[in-house]
Amino acid sequence: MASMSKITTFFNDNAESLAVEIVESVLRSMKIVIPEVEKEQAIKMYIEFFGFLGESLTEKKDGVPEDLIIWSKKNAEQQISSGGKISEIAVRYPPTRRIFAELLTRICIEFGLSLKENAYMIKKVNEMLDLSLNETIFTFEYLANSYREKAQREIAELSAPIVLIKEGIAVLPLIGMIDCYRATYILEKVVPDIANLHIQYLIVDYSGILTIDADIAKYLRQIGDILLLLGINVMITGLRPELVITVVNSRIDMSAIKTFANVKQALEYIE
Repeated sequence: MASMSKITTFFNDNAESLAVEIVESVLRSMKIVIPEVEKEQAIKMYIEFFGFLGESLTEKKDGVPEDLIIWSKKNAEQQISSGGKISEIAVRYPPTRRIFAELLTRICIEFGLSLKENAYMIKKVNEMLDLSLNETIFTFEYLANSYREKAQREIAELSAPIVLIKEGIAVLPLIGMIDCYRATYILEKVVPDIANLHIQYLIVDYSGILTIDADIAKYLRQIGDILLLLGINVMITGLRPELVITVVNSRIDMSAIKTFANVKQALEYIE
């Protein structure tokens, strides 16, 4: 225990120089250059890391320092905002573990610690690095899902705009690929907006649709039924042969909805 107390004192007295050594060694080992501000953040985090490690050796303290958690989350946030991959962060951990092991072994030899004490210190460091890596990955996945959902909402809004072209007549041009998310968006967001327009005719144009499967075709047919029940005359335009084949193979009854080759023909019919 006396030797561990000396190590704790050593870590507290030399935390900054040890932190700089770790950061510089990892960057040199991986042959990478990071912005100076990121380098300073890493050094600041490792200063607290060594202080926490020293306390954990003498006080049997578990967990990780708060700065390590904050730093791990920031790494994930920076990767998301820059469009980077989580692997670019994960690959830094193996050389960090190796450099820590070499540093701690050197210190243990200088202070005359046993192999068991050396192994214990390396174990503590690995546990802290494991928690850091887990926090980075969890934060990255959470943010990635949030960004993905935001992008889906934005795409859904752009892919199903309601265009009021005349009094009582609107066009709903469907654009891109319709999946379950966008079909649900149309049902929950677009249909109520259409109902609030108090229109008589809605022309649903499929000419911008890349592809749909049988399930989505049935979903869109249900949306059409809802609009019909709201008293809106629904017309379909722009069905390409491959889309027609999907509808026919799905055995969807389209007899209640008039279809036209294009929007112009549908408008001529209405007039």
